[in-house]
Amino acid sequence: MHYIDLNCDMGEGLDNDAAIMPFISSANIACGYHAGDHDTMLRTATLALENKVAIGAHPGFADKENFGRTEQQLSDHALYELITTQLYAMQLVCKSLHTTMRHVKPHGALYNMAAKSPAMARVIVKAVKDVDSRLCFFGLSNSWLITAAREAGLKTASEVFADRTYRDDGTLTPRTQPNALIEKEEQAIAQVLQMVTEQKVTTVNGHTIPITAETICLHGDGAHAVTYARAINNALHHHQLTIQRP
Repeated sequence: MHYIDLNCDMGEGLDNDAAIMPFISSANIACGYHAGDHDTMLRTATLALENKVAIGAHPGFADKENFGRTEQQLSDHALYELITTQLYAMQLVCKSLHTTMRHVKPHGALYNMAAKSPAMARVIVKAVKDVDSRLCFFGLSNSWLITAAREAGLKTASEVFADRTYRDDGTLTPRTQPNALIEKEEQAIAQVLQMVTEQKVTTVNGHTIPITAETICLHGDGAHAVTYARAINNALHHHQLTIQRP
């Protein structure tokens, strides 16, 4: 039997978290900086518990105005503090619910910058390890995020995306460019199945590149998030793929 994790970014102020939760295995919960607050963290973590979904922290830049999707240049100390503060906040929520935080996945511009920057990736990974070395670290497949986490001895889950397109270098097509988002359900399903069953993805230029698919991300703020979650869940089960947290 083949296993795959299906994760979703949640607690970001939308009203579809409850509808998506039954179809996923891991929830990346915004920690109040790019979106959310203590109450949304608590509500989303409670939903995850009710649905037997793994609870993870989703730290981002302190930038609610731009949803954490604008690049920022921070000192190593400031970046370290940015991550640890959000992880401790998520830990407190989990403690109040008598449960455990399982994983960490950076958000937005923070994620994309660190995927290409070994220095940023290592600071983020150090912060995660210092908070809890048992956490699983989610990062873009074949990126510095995964390399740094492995170097530090953290468990990792190489992440691929159901609703985003890829460039030839394995990075995601920036949202500022055309065709960055996958708007058709059948295209999203085809990409997911290709990544999971073949460990490859077809880029926007039509090239096929290798990829490591251990967890699939579906963005909770996407226009078709609930529909995609249900359809991808069904497609994976149809292909005898068990959806299970890392």
